[in-house]
Amino acid sequence: MVGTGRAAKAAAEAAVAAGALIVAAPVALLVVTAFKPDAEIIHFQTVLPQVWTLDNFREVLGNAEEIPMVRWFLNSVFISCAVTALILAVDSLAAYGLARLDLPGKRAVFALIVATLMVPGQLMLVPVYLILNALGWLDTPLALILPAGAGAFGVFLLRQFFLHIPRDLEDAAAIDGCSRLGIYARIILPLSKPALATLGIFTFMGAWNDFMGPLIFLDSVDKYTLPVGIALFQTSYSVEYGLTLAACLICTAPVLVVFALFQRHIVEGISLTGLKD
Repeated sequence: MVGTGRAAKAAAEAAVAAGALIVAAPVALLVVTAFKPDAEIIHFQTVLPQVWTLDNFREVLGNAEEIPMVRWFLNSVFISCAVTALILAVDSLAAYGLARLDLPGKRAVFALIVATLMVPGQLMLVPVYLILNALGWLDTPLALILPAGAGAFGVFLLRQFFLHIPRDLEDAAAIDGCSRLGIYARIILPLSKPALATLGIFTFMGAWNDFMGPLIFLDSVDKYTLPVGIALFQTSYSVEYGLTLAACLICTAPVLVVFALFQRHIVEGISLTGLKD
């Protein structure tokens, strides 16, 4: 029985390793190919470059008039950080109210919020566009930041986490004269760092990779984010494989770095978030 269990464990680990290799292989190929000259890319001989070069990155980053890659990068950083900060603030307040306050009908409100997760985002594009047009926010960062400033997934995740925080801590703080807002800021948020980190990472990655929103709500090229900018770039440099892969690596690298640095927080936050009613 022990030998069978070890064999099953080894087989499971091998399957996970094989799956990870399959997922990571295209990303690794993207990275190494971005450092190849065009001649090596067209006439493929080896996976690793025979001559490592940074010319692709120099041309992509050094031609700001035709390829405003740095501007697109900064736009993505600003919008992604703003959306993440807004979602953490709004969703944590909403989740705290639904988890801790005695509000009439809060279960029905929470069920309605969760139900919105089943609505495809594409259905909301036209109403959101009309609202943004009426407010005069089209072709501005506000068109991407404010509509994304609250999410049902964040409310669900944080509410479930808040439910597991002992109420005795809040009662002790209230006896010491701490207000509701003080309890939220000094007790709940510090104890919820894993869940907040998880939500923040998922939100940042989602905002960074968003393509549909910037494509529809932005018109000026200098206001594009990286995904839309690179799509525009590929239409003009479709046969310049080295430049295209270098641009894709610039777009992908920040997300990979963020995920690699904070993956422990993602696992911890999800494992500690239960389904308590």
